[in-house]
Amino acid sequence: MSDQNPLTMLCLASYEKGEAFLRACKRHGWRVLLITVEKLRDANWPREAIDEIFYMPDGYSRDDIIKGVSFLARTQNIDRIVPLDEYDQETAALLREHLRNPGMGDTTARYFRDKLAMRVKARTEGILVPEFVHVLNYDRLREFMSRVAAPWVLKPRSEAASMGIKKIAASEELWPLLDTLGDRQSFYVLEQYLPGDIYHVDSMVFEREVKFAVHHKYGHPPMDVSLGGIFTTRKIPRDSDDALALDLINREVISTLGLVRGVTHTEFIKSRADGRFYFLEIAARVGGANIAETIQAATGLNLWAEWAKIEMAGEDGSYELPPHRDDYAGVIISLARQDYPDTSAYEDPEIVYRLNKLHHAGLVVASRDPQRVEQLLESYSRRFYEDFYTTGPPLDRPTS
Repeated sequence: MSDQNPLTMLCLASYEKGEAFLRACKRHGWRVLLITVEKLRDANWPREAIDEIFYMPDGYSRDDIIKGVSFLARTQNIDRIVPLDEYDQETAALLREHLRNPGMGDTTARYFRDKLAMRVKARTEGILVPEFVHVLNYDRLREFMSRVAAPWVLKPRSEAASMGIKKIAASEELWPLLDTLGDRQSFYVLEQYLPGDIYHVDSMVFEREVKFAVHHKYGHPPMDVSLGGIFTTRKIPRDSDDALALDLINREVISTLGLVRGVTHTEFIKSRADGRFYFLEIAARVGGANIAETIQAATGLNLWAEWAKIEMAGEDGSYELPPHRDDYAGVIISLARQDYPDTSAYEDPEIVYRLNKLHHAGLVVASRDPQRVEQLLESYSRRFYEDFYTTGPPLDRPTS
Protein backbone atom coordinates (compact mmCIF):
# COMPACT_ATOMS: atom_id res chain seq x y z
CA MET A 1 0.00 0.00 0.00
CA SER A 2 1.43 3.38 -0.98
CA ASP A 3 1.03 6.62 0.92
CA GLN A 4 -0.56 8.15 -2.21
CA ASN A 5 -3.33 5.56 -2.36
CA PRO A 6 -4.28 4.35 1.13
CA LEU A 7 -7.05 1.80 1.56
CA THR A 8 -10.18 2.90 3.41
CA MET A 9 -11.80 1.25 6.43
CA LEU A 10 -15.41 2.30 7.11
CA CYS A 11 -16.43 1.56 10.71
CA LEU A 12 -19.97 1.58 12.13
CA ALA A 13 -20.54 2.22 15.83
CA SER A 14 -23.83 2.63 17.68
CA TYR A 15 -21.91 2.67 20.98
CA GLU A 16 -18.60 4.20 22.02
CA LYS A 17 -16.10 1.39 21.60
CA GLY A 18 -13.36 0.03 19.36
CA GLU A 19 -10.77 2.74 19.99
CA ALA A 20 -7.88 0.26 19.65
CA PHE A 21 -9.34 -1.02 16.37
CA LEU A 22 -9.46 2.50 14.92
CA ARG A 23 -5.94 3.30 16.09
CA ALA A 24 -4.55 0.06 14.66
CA CYS A 25 -6.02 0.81 11.23
CA LYS A 26 -4.53 4.29 11.20
CA ARG A 27 -1.19 3.00 12.48
CA HIS A 28 -1.02 0.63 9.51
CA GLY A 29 -1.60 3.43 7.04
CA TRP A 30 -5.30 3.04 6.33
CA ARG A 31 -7.77 5.86 5.86
CA VAL A 32 -10.38 5.55 8.64
CA LEU A 33 -14.00 6.65 8.37
CA LEU A 34 -16.48 6.35 11.23
CA ILE A 35 -20.27 6.40 11.03
CA THR A 36 -21.91 6.78 14.41
CA VAL A 37 -25.08 8.30 15.85
CA GLU A 38 -25.76 11.94 16.65
CA LYS A 39 -25.93 11.32 20.41
CA LEU A 40 -22.26 10.22 20.32
CA ARG A 41 -21.03 13.41 18.65
CA ASP A 42 -19.20 14.44 21.84
CA ALA A 43 -17.97 10.95 22.74
CA ASN A 44 -14.29 10.41 23.45
CA TRP A 45 -13.39 8.98 20.05
CA PRO A 46 -9.67 8.74 19.16
CA ARG A 47 -10.07 11.56 16.68
CA GLU A 48 -6.38 11.56 15.81
CA ALA A 49 -6.94 8.11 14.28
CA ILE A 50 -10.11 9.01 12.32
CA ASP A 51 -10.04 10.87 9.02
CA GLU A 52 -13.76 11.70 8.93
CA ILE A 53 -16.74 11.12 11.23
CA PHE A 54 -20.32 11.06 9.94
CA TYR A 55 -23.32 11.28 12.26
CA MET A 56 -26.66 9.59 11.65
CA PRO A 57 -29.85 10.66 13.43
CA ASP A 58 -31.15 8.32 16.11
CA GLY A 59 -33.60 5.84 14.65
CA TYR A 60 -32.25 6.02 11.11
CA SER A 61 -33.60 3.45 8.64
CA ARG A 62 -31.83 0.85 6.52
CA ASP A 63 -32.70 2.92 3.46
CA ASP A 64 -31.11 6.00 5.07
CA ILE A 65 -27.79 4.27 5.69
CA ILE A 66 -27.67 2.69 2.23
CA LYS A 67 -28.28 6.06 0.59
CA GLY A 68 -25.82 7.84 2.85
CA VAL A 69 -22.95 5.37 2.33
CA SER A 70 -23.68 5.14 -1.40
CA PHE A 71 -23.42 8.92 -1.62
CA LEU A 72 -20.13 8.77 0.26
CA ALA A 73 -18.86 6.12 -2.17
CA ARG A 74 -19.30 8.53 -5.11
CA THR A 75 -16.14 10.38 -4.11
CA GLN A 76 -14.04 7.77 -2.27
CA ASN A 77 -13.37 4.05 -2.45
CA ILE A 78 -14.54 1.98 0.51
CA ASP A 79 -12.40 -1.15 0.87
CA ARG A 80 -13.71 -2.65 4.13
CA ILE A 81 -16.88 -2.19 6.20
CA VAL A 82 -16.63 -3.25 9.84
CA PRO A 83 -19.24 -3.03 12.65
CA LEU A 84 -17.65 -2.19 16.00
CA ASP A 85 -20.83 -3.09 17.90
CA GLU A 86 -23.12 -6.10 17.62
CA TYR A 87 -26.09 -3.88 16.82
CA ASP A 88 -24.29 -2.71 13.68
CA GLN A 89 -23.52 -6.19 12.35
CA GLU A 90 -26.64 -6.53 10.21
CA THR A 91 -26.20 -3.00 8.88
CA ALA A 92 -22.61 -3.76 7.89
CA ALA A 93 -23.71 -6.95 6.11
CA LEU A 94 -26.44 -5.01 4.30
CA LEU A 95 -23.91 -2.41 3.12
CA ARG A 96 -21.43 -5.06 2.00
CA GLU A 97 -24.13 -6.72 -0.05
CA HIS A 98 -25.24 -3.43 -1.60
CA LEU A 99 -21.74 -2.16 -2.40
CA ARG A 100 -20.43 -5.69 -3.15
CA ASN A 101 -17.67 -5.30 -0.58
CA PRO A 102 -15.76 -8.30 0.80
CA GLY A 103 -16.74 -9.74 4.15
CA MET A 104 -19.73 -11.31 5.84
CA GLY A 105 -22.99 -10.95 3.93
CA ASP A 106 -26.61 -11.10 5.03
CA THR A 107 -26.95 -14.90 5.25
CA THR A 108 -23.83 -15.56 7.32
CA ALA A 109 -24.48 -12.51 9.50
CA ARG A 110 -27.79 -14.07 10.54
CA TYR A 111 -25.93 -16.99 12.10
CA PHE A 112 -23.97 -14.60 14.32
CA ARG A 113 -26.86 -12.34 15.27
CA ASP A 114 -30.15 -14.27 15.14
CA LYS A 115 -30.50 -16.65 18.10
CA LEU A 116 -33.02 -18.75 16.19
CA ALA A 117 -30.93 -19.05 13.03
CA MET A 118 -27.78 -20.04 14.93
CA ARG A 119 -29.68 -22.66 16.96
CA VAL A 120 -31.37 -24.22 13.95
CA LYS A 121 -28.09 -24.44 12.05
CA ALA A 122 -26.17 -25.84 15.03
CA ARG A 123 -28.80 -28.46 15.83
CA THR A 124 -29.00 -29.51 12.17
CA GLU A 125 -25.24 -30.15 12.21
CA GLY A 126 -25.38 -32.22 15.40
CA ILE A 127 -24.14 -29.63 17.90
CA LEU A 128 -25.73 -29.87 21.33
CA VAL A 129 -28.15 -27.03 22.05
CA PRO A 130 -30.90 -26.69 24.67
CA GLU A 131 -34.37 -27.61 23.40
CA PHE A 132 -36.05 -24.63 21.76
CA VAL A 133 -39.01 -23.58 19.65
CA HIS A 134 -39.67 -20.53 17.48
CA VAL A 135 -42.41 -18.34 18.95
CA LEU A 136 -44.60 -18.59 15.87
CA ASN A 137 -47.11 -21.43 15.78
CA TYR A 138 -49.21 -21.81 18.94
CA ASP A 139 -49.75 -25.56 18.57
CA ARG A 140 -46.00 -26.06 18.41
CA LEU A 141 -45.56 -23.86 21.46
CA ARG A 142 -48.09 -25.98 23.38
CA GLU A 143 -46.38 -29.19 22.26
CA PHE A 144 -42.99 -27.84 23.34
CA MET A 145 -44.25 -26.83 26.80
CA SER A 146 -45.93 -30.20 27.30
CA ARG A 147 -42.76 -32.08 26.31
CA VAL A 148 -40.01 -29.91 27.84
CA ALA A 149 -40.26 -29.32 31.57
CA ALA A 150 -40.38 -25.73 32.85
CA PRO A 151 -38.76 -23.35 33.48
CA TRP A 152 -38.05 -21.88 30.05
CA VAL A 153 -36.46 -18.65 28.85
CA LEU A 154 -38.05 -16.30 26.33
CA LYS A 155 -35.26 -14.69 24.29
CA PRO A 156 -35.27 -11.95 21.67
CA ARG A 157 -33.67 -13.30 18.52
CA SER A 158 -31.48 -10.28 17.85
CA GLU A 159 -30.60 -8.62 21.13
CA ALA A 160 -27.09 -8.63 22.58
CA ALA A 161 -25.99 -10.53 25.68
CA SER A 162 -28.87 -11.14 28.12
CA MET A 163 -30.92 -8.08 27.15
CA GLY A 164 -34.67 -8.67 27.08
CA ILE A 165 -34.54 -12.29 28.28
CA LYS A 166 -37.33 -13.41 30.60
CA LYS A 167 -37.57 -16.61 32.64
CA ILE A 168 -40.92 -18.39 32.40
CA ALA A 169 -42.02 -20.73 35.23
CA ALA A 170 -45.30 -22.03 33.74
CA SER A 171 -47.30 -21.88 30.51
CA GLU A 172 -49.80 -19.52 32.14
CA GLU A 173 -47.02 -16.91 32.34
CA LEU A 174 -46.16 -17.12 28.66
CA TRP A 175 -49.44 -16.19 26.99
CA PRO A 176 -49.85 -12.74 28.61
CA LEU A 177 -46.25 -11.94 27.62
CA LEU A 178 -47.01 -12.89 24.03
CA ASP A 179 -50.11 -10.69 24.09
CA THR A 180 -47.88 -7.82 25.17
CA LEU A 181 -45.45 -8.53 22.35
CA GLY A 182 -48.21 -8.51 19.76
CA ASP A 183 -46.82 -8.60 16.23
CA ARG A 184 -43.27 -8.85 17.63
CA GLN A 185 -43.82 -12.44 18.83
CA SER A 186 -42.08 -14.04 15.85
CA PHE A 187 -38.88 -12.17 16.78
CA TYR A 188 -38.52 -14.42 19.86
CA VAL A 189 -37.45 -17.96 20.68
CA LEU A 190 -38.56 -20.06 23.69
CA GLU A 191 -35.79 -22.21 25.09
CA GLN A 192 -35.34 -24.87 27.74
CA TYR A 193 -33.71 -23.53 30.90
CA LEU A 194 -30.68 -25.66 31.72
CA PRO A 195 -29.18 -25.22 35.20
CA GLY A 196 -25.41 -25.12 34.98
CA ASP A 197 -22.28 -23.01 34.75
CA ILE A 198 -21.84 -20.59 31.86
CA TYR A 199 -18.55 -20.32 29.96
CA HIS A 200 -17.41 -18.14 27.08
CA VAL A 201 -14.73 -18.65 24.46
CA ASP A 202 -13.26 -15.63 22.69
CA SER A 203 -11.57 -16.38 19.38
CA MET A 204 -9.75 -14.86 16.43
CA VAL A 205 -10.39 -16.47 13.04
CA PHE A 206 -8.53 -16.08 9.77
CA GLU A 207 -9.46 -17.97 6.57
CA ARG A 208 -11.77 -20.25 8.60
CA GLU A 209 -8.96 -21.27 10.96
CA VAL A 210 -9.18 -20.46 14.67
CA LYS A 211 -5.86 -18.74 15.27
CA PHE A 212 -6.46 -17.98 18.94
CA ALA A 213 -9.00 -18.98 21.56
CA VAL A 214 -9.17 -18.27 25.28
CA HIS A 215 -11.65 -19.88 27.66
CA HIS A 216 -13.43 -18.20 30.58
CA LYS A 217 -15.99 -19.11 33.21
CA TYR A 218 -18.57 -16.63 34.46
CA GLY A 219 -19.01 -16.32 38.22
CA HIS A 220 -22.80 -16.18 37.72
CA PRO A 221 -24.90 -16.48 34.55
CA PRO A 222 -25.12 -13.06 32.84
CA MET A 223 -28.92 -13.34 32.82
CA ASP A 224 -28.91 -13.57 36.64
CA VAL A 225 -26.49 -10.65 36.94
CA SER A 226 -28.66 -8.48 34.69
CA LEU A 227 -31.48 -8.89 37.21
CA GLY A 228 -29.27 -7.86 40.11
CA GLY A 229 -25.81 -9.03 41.08
CA ILE A 230 -22.10 -8.64 40.52
CA PHE A 231 -20.49 -9.70 37.26
CA THR A 232 -17.28 -11.71 37.21
CA THR A 233 -15.49 -13.86 34.69
CA ARG A 234 -12.05 -15.46 34.76
CA LYS A 235 -9.75 -17.37 32.42
CA ILE A 236 -9.58 -21.11 33.08
CA PRO A 237 -6.44 -23.27 32.57
CA ARG A 238 -5.91 -24.15 28.89
CA ASP A 239 -5.09 -27.79 29.71
CA SER A 240 -8.15 -28.34 31.95
CA ASP A 241 -10.82 -30.82 30.85
CA ASP A 242 -13.34 -27.98 30.51
CA ALA A 243 -11.04 -25.89 28.31
CA LEU A 244 -10.20 -28.85 26.06
CA ALA A 245 -13.88 -29.72 25.63
CA LEU A 246 -14.79 -26.08 24.99
CA ASP A 247 -12.05 -25.72 22.41
CA LEU A 248 -13.45 -28.58 20.33
CA ILE A 249 -17.09 -27.46 20.38
CA ASN A 250 -16.12 -23.81 19.80
CA ARG A 251 -14.19 -24.73 16.65
CA GLU A 252 -17.10 -26.87 15.50
CA VAL A 253 -19.57 -24.00 16.01
CA ILE A 254 -17.41 -21.47 14.14
CA SER A 255 -16.86 -23.88 11.25
CA THR A 256 -20.54 -24.83 11.07
CA LEU A 257 -21.76 -21.23 11.03
CA GLY A 258 -19.25 -20.27 8.37
CA LEU A 259 -17.13 -17.45 9.74
CA VAL A 260 -14.24 -16.80 7.35
CA ARG A 261 -12.35 -14.13 9.29
CA GLY A 262 -12.94 -11.99 12.35
CA VAL A 263 -13.45 -12.30 16.09
CA THR A 264 -16.06 -14.28 18.02
CA HIS A 265 -17.55 -14.33 21.50
CA THR A 266 -19.28 -17.68 22.06
CA GLU A 267 -21.20 -18.83 25.14
CA PHE A 268 -21.79 -22.38 26.36
CA ILE A 269 -23.46 -23.93 29.38
CA LYS A 270 -22.17 -27.01 31.19
CA SER A 271 -25.33 -28.79 32.24
CA ARG A 272 -25.48 -29.91 35.85
CA ALA A 273 -27.72 -32.78 34.76
CA ASP A 274 -25.33 -34.55 32.37
CA GLY A 275 -22.03 -32.63 32.56
CA ARG A 276 -22.00 -31.88 28.82
CA PHE A 277 -21.49 -28.52 27.12
CA TYR A 278 -24.42 -27.02 25.20
CA PHE A 279 -24.06 -24.17 22.71
CA LEU A 280 -25.99 -21.05 23.74
CA GLU A 281 -25.03 -18.27 21.33
CA ILE A 282 -22.26 -16.67 19.32
CA ALA A 283 -21.48 -13.13 18.20
CA ALA A 284 -18.93 -11.90 15.65
CA ARG A 285 -17.57 -9.18 17.89
CA VAL A 286 -15.22 -8.50 20.78
CA GLY A 287 -16.83 -9.45 24.09
CA GLY A 288 -18.15 -6.61 26.25
CA ALA A 289 -17.91 -6.04 30.01
CA ASN A 290 -14.13 -5.43 29.81
CA ILE A 291 -13.47 -8.95 28.58
CA ALA A 292 -10.98 -7.54 26.06
CA GLU A 293 -9.00 -5.89 28.88
CA THR A 294 -9.10 -9.15 30.82
CA ILE A 295 -7.75 -11.13 27.88
CA GLN A 296 -5.02 -8.56 27.30
CA ALA A 297 -4.02 -8.76 30.97
CA ALA A 298 -3.60 -12.53 30.69
CA THR A 299 -2.07 -12.80 27.23
CA GLY A 300 -0.76 -9.41 26.14
CA LEU A 301 -3.02 -9.53 23.06
CA ASN A 302 -5.48 -6.72 22.37
CA LEU A 303 -8.42 -8.34 20.55
CA TRP A 304 -9.50 -5.04 19.00
CA ALA A 305 -6.07 -4.39 17.49
CA GLU A 306 -5.69 -7.99 16.30
CA TRP A 307 -9.16 -7.90 14.75
CA ALA A 308 -8.13 -4.80 12.84
CA LYS A 309 -5.10 -6.67 11.47
CA ILE A 310 -7.35 -9.52 10.35
CA GLU A 311 -9.75 -7.15 8.59
CA MET A 312 -6.92 -5.26 6.93
CA ALA A 313 -5.38 -8.53 5.68
CA GLY A 314 -8.71 -9.43 4.08
CA GLU A 315 -9.06 -12.22 1.55
CA ASP A 316 -5.72 -11.61 -0.18
CA GLY A 317 -3.37 -11.08 2.75
CA SER A 318 -2.02 -13.07 5.66
CA TYR A 319 -2.30 -12.94 9.43
CA GLU A 320 0.09 -14.41 11.97
CA LEU A 321 -0.73 -14.53 15.65
CA PRO A 322 1.86 -12.55 17.64
CA PRO A 323 3.77 -14.18 20.52
CA HIS A 324 1.74 -13.99 23.69
CA ARG A 325 1.63 -15.05 27.31
CA ASP A 326 -0.58 -17.72 28.87
CA ASP A 327 -1.17 -16.17 32.29
CA TYR A 328 -4.52 -15.73 34.07
CA ALA A 329 -6.86 -12.81 34.63
CA GLY A 330 -10.38 -12.01 35.73
CA VAL A 331 -12.74 -9.05 35.91
CA ILE A 332 -15.34 -7.90 38.44
CA ILE A 333 -17.97 -5.23 37.66
CA SER A 334 -20.85 -3.89 39.73
CA LEU A 335 -23.44 -1.19 39.43
CA ALA A 336 -22.47 1.42 42.01
CA ARG A 337 -24.46 3.82 44.15
CA GLN A 338 -21.66 6.41 43.80
CA ASP A 339 -21.26 8.47 40.61
CA TYR A 340 -17.61 7.47 40.13
CA PRO A 341 -16.67 4.93 42.81
CA ASP A 342 -13.28 5.19 44.52
CA THR A 343 -11.50 1.82 44.37
CA SER A 344 -8.23 3.07 45.86
CA ALA A 345 -8.76 0.90 48.97
CA TYR A 346 -8.22 -2.13 46.74
CA GLU A 347 -4.44 -2.26 46.73
CA ASP A 348 -3.41 -5.77 45.67
CA PRO A 349 -0.52 -5.75 43.17
CA GLU A 350 -2.49 -8.06 40.86
CA ILE A 351 -4.87 -5.19 39.95
CA VAL A 352 -3.98 -4.10 36.40
CA TYR A 353 -7.05 -2.09 35.34
CA ARG A 354 -9.63 0.07 37.09
CA LEU A 355 -12.94 0.89 35.42
CA ASN A 356 -13.77 4.58 35.10
CA LYS A 357 -17.47 4.66 34.25
CA LEU A 358 -20.47 6.46 35.71
CA HIS A 359 -22.21 4.37 38.41
CA HIS A 360 -19.93 1.37 37.85
CA ALA A 361 -17.13 -0.13 39.91
CA GLY A 362 -14.77 -2.56 38.23
CA LEU A 363 -11.33 -4.13 38.46
CA VAL A 364 -9.25 -6.46 36.31
CA VAL A 365 -6.73 -8.66 38.12
CA ALA A 366 -3.95 -10.77 36.62
CA SER A 367 -1.59 -13.42 37.94
CA ARG A 368 0.39 -16.44 36.77
CA ASP A 369 -1.65 -18.45 39.31
CA PRO A 370 -5.30 -19.13 38.34
CA GLN A 371 -6.22 -19.85 41.96
CA ARG A 372 -4.99 -16.41 42.99
CA VAL A 373 -7.28 -14.80 40.40
CA GLU A 374 -10.24 -16.83 41.64
CA GLN A 375 -9.42 -15.96 45.26
CA LEU A 376 -9.28 -12.24 44.52
CA LEU A 377 -12.57 -12.24 42.61
CA GLU A 378 -14.33 -14.06 45.45
CA SER A 379 -12.91 -11.66 48.04
CA TYR A 380 -13.73 -8.58 45.96
CA SER A 381 -17.28 -9.77 45.33
CA ARG A 382 -17.98 -9.74 49.05
CA ARG A 383 -16.37 -6.32 49.47
CA PHE A 384 -18.12 -4.83 46.42
CA TYR A 385 -21.52 -5.63 47.93
CA GLU A 386 -20.59 -3.54 50.98
CA ASP A 387 -18.66 -0.77 49.24
CA PHE A 388 -20.48 -0.11 45.97
CA TYR A 389 -23.32 -2.42 45.00
CA THR A 390 -26.72 -1.09 44.07
CA THR A 391 -29.54 -2.33 41.87
CA GLY A 392 -31.24 -0.83 38.87
CA PRO A 393 -34.07 -1.78 36.54
CA PRO A 394 -33.27 -4.48 33.94
CA LEU A 395 -31.83 -2.94 30.80
CA ASP A 396 -33.60 -3.23 27.45
CA ARG A 397 -30.36 -2.35 25.67
CA PRO A 398 -26.76 -2.79 26.84
CA THR A 399 -24.79 0.22 27.98
CA SER A 400 -21.52 -0.95 26.46
